[in-house]
Amino acid sequence: MKIKLRLSLPLLMLLSLAVIAGCGGNSAAVKVKIGEVTRSVFYAPEYVALSQGFFKDEGLDVELQTIPGGDKTMTALLSGAIDVALVGSETSIYVYQQGADDPVINFAQLTQRDGTFLFARTPDNNFSWDKVKGSTFLGQRQGGMPQMAGAFTLKSKGIDAGKDLKLIQNIDFANIAGAFASGTGDYVQLFEPQASIFEKEGRGQVVASFGVESGYLPYTVFMAKQSYISKNKETVQKFTNAVQRAQLWVKSHSAEEIADAVMPYFDKTDRSIVISAISRYKEQDTYAVNPVIDEKEWNNLLDVIDYAGELKERIPADTIVDNSFAQKAESSVK
Repeated sequence: MKIKLRLSLPLLMLLSLAVIAGCGGNSAAVKVKIGEVTRSVFYAPEYVALSQGFFKDEGLDVELQTIPGGDKTMTALLSGAIDVALVGSETSIYVYQQGADDPVINFAQLTQRDGTFLFARTPDNNFSWDKVKGSTFLGQRQGGMPQMAGAFTLKSKGIDAGKDLKLIQNIDFANIAGAFASGTGDYVQLFEPQASIFEKEGRGQVVASFGVESGYLPYTVFMAKQSYISKNKETVQKFTNAVQRAQLWVKSHSAEEIADAVMPYFDKTDRSIVISAISRYKEQDTYAVNPVIDEKEWNNLLDVIDYAGELKERIPADTIVDNSFAQKAESSVK
């Protein structure tokens, strides 16, 4: 009996190690595929969540890919090629309006203002909006949030985009900056860091902000199909927690510190340009400080889409917005 006992001790130790190893395997990071509509300093909190390890701390293995264009990003989400999309919240409205059986749900807001700026080919330190009348305006894709926020702003300034200027909006998003650089348009609607790059190159000047003029709205949001959220509630909560940590980090750090955190995602862009872009966005309160989509912002969004003629009906926020994850993250993440 004594011999059998001595032989069983090593065996028990091996079994214990096997159990421990097995438990470790169960705690492997959960894979989450994100598709972002573009690579932009506008999405700085997303890159902070990645570079500072906030997703990793939550036990998530996040794979990020850029899918140019809201329609392509939404197609990837609906087809299951990605789990989560970072795109304009108007896309979820379009899917809902088409009568989707598995609607797309907004669960965490990242930006709370439009991210575009009015860039003038001729520098103008005394700019006024009436100067845009009669000009050639290189705008964004019809039906997208940049274009709709732009038209909404022009309207508030007494300008009818369809009558008071020559509007060009048949150029793909990725080619708009190149078209302006080659001589098309007196004014162009640009995101950062492209606006800062053009200023440094002496191609003109930022003269106004569409983000400031169009007000607060859930401009860019993390969203997923209802079926994915229902099956992966714990993962969605962890994801939202990481987003909230990143938002608080961005709020409490300087543009220089944020630039250093996001530079791995902009390795071909000059650091000074990234700092300039982030400074502009921070100064106008573009980055949301929490992931909650409030009703006032949602109603402003509907006003913008309605003016553009793209809204079939006013959709209550709670129809395709689930704030439960954001609210929990806001209350628990400090």
